[in-house]
Amino acid sequence: MAEALFVLTTVADRTAGAALARALLERRLAACVNIGAPVESLYHWRGRIETGQEVPLTIKTRASLYAEVEAVIRELHDYELPEIVAVPVVAGHAGYLEWITEETGAR
Repeated sequence: MAEALFVLTTVADRTAGAALARALLERRLAACVNIGAPVESLYHWRGRIETGQEVPLTIKTRASLYAEVEAVIRELHDYELPEIVAVPVVAGHAGYLEWITEETGAR
């Protein structure tokens, strides 16, 4: 089984999402980044309930690259406390999982 990992984050808009996706792809830290449609987020922040539109990203990578992926997100993200959550892929199409490994292997 490949060591595939999906890293989830949200950004303020599509422009920020595209910039982050391109940086991860250029550094071979992601095989693919999905930029989703804007969502309405409601959340607790500094004692208040806040709302805002955000754009979700799903980053397809390898578990061994997580620390580097997180570092790039933190470097480029404009939020004080960005969402960065890793979800292990426990099963999947073998060819697809191999593709993730291959595309993130050349450094």
